[in-house]
Amino acid sequence: MFTNTSLLRVSVLAASLAFGGCAMLPGGTAEPAPQAKSTASADTAVFSATLSAAAEVPPNSSMANGKLDATLDKKTSVLRWKLTYSGLTGPATMVHFHAPAMPGANAGVVLPFPSAASGVNAEGTLTPAQVTDLMAGKWYVNVHTAANPGGEIRGQLVVR
Repeated sequence: MFTNTSLLRVSVLAASLAFGGCAMLPGGTAEPAPQAKSTASADTAVFSATLSAAAEVPPNSSMANGKLDATLDKKTSVLRWKLTYSGLTGPATMVHFHAPAMPGANAGVVLPFPSAASGVNAEGTLTPAQVTDLMAGKWYVNVHTAANPGGEIRGQLVVR
């Protein structure tokens, strides 16, 4: 048979277990405790870019579009990526990463793609300064064509 003291202990234990993963906010409300990051997420950064003609500087009238997915290994500074695109006015003549530049500004080439073909996986090793600019959102990818030699579609890399 439970006594009042035993019942109180069981209630406190149950409450501790129920709210053990929570932190108390002002006013007595509970907030879930932050989840620990996995080793993989601490050692990598994942980026994406949506490419369009409207993002070019200056913009053009192409209806093409594209998507880039990339992962940076923070320990080795190796950036791995895959770019897919469609609807260009003609074959891509060159594809590059440019930096440092925020959206609306242009910059020089920092890393050319080994192939201008859509859907190719590629990688390159970055310098410490390039990693800093990439992490700060100052990289963009640009797909060039004969009709748009300055770039037909462009997309800023953002951390996901």
